Amino acid sequence: MRTQYYTAASLDGFIATEDDSLDWLFPLGDINDTGYPAFIREVGALAMGSATYEWMLRHVIRPGSATPGTWPYTQPAWVFSTRALPPVPGASIRFVRGDVRPVHEEMRAAAGERNLWLVGGGGLVGQFHDAGLLDEVIVQVGSVTLGAGKPLLPRRITSPALRLVSAHAIGPGFAELRYEVPRGAR
Repeated sequence: MRTQYYTAASLDGFIATEDDSLDWLFPLGDINDTGYPAFIREVGALAMGSATYEWMLRHVIRPGSATPGTWPYTQPAWVFSTRALPPVPGASIRFVRGDVRPVHEEMRAAAGERNLWLVGGGGLVGQFHDAGLLDEVIVQVGSVTLGAGKPLLPRRITSPALRLVSAHAIGPGFAELRYEVPRGAR
């Protein structure tokens, strides 16, 4: 079991624009051409911050719209938020706040032998890193720059540095970089 941050980022290191838009991302390629289908099969539980959850509500679930969507995950999810957020009917979602350590233990118990996915954002992932709970960072780096926005991982991680495990091109728009978090950084 590994705790993984799997995400996409612009070439200059942003996962979303300043107003949480991902419009820059979708024209770059089809998610089914990336490592995502294989990745998600190995995920047993996931966690996200409130901005990511609210993006999911607006763009995927669309409550109250003529064509509402469904929650895309069968795995249990933990949403970190300091405010009350609306649930998604039928989805296995737990709203939590505070220290990531006890939530990580709950996630491990729910996931069995499967991996834990830290969906985002970067600040939440940084908390898991700071607690020594992050094992791997997998980034689909897009061939665009945003100039500003929500950073990939707003932490200084220099000693020890992350260890590059693999890098490969995915179509004309992405390079997938896979990093291991060294034991001394956890």
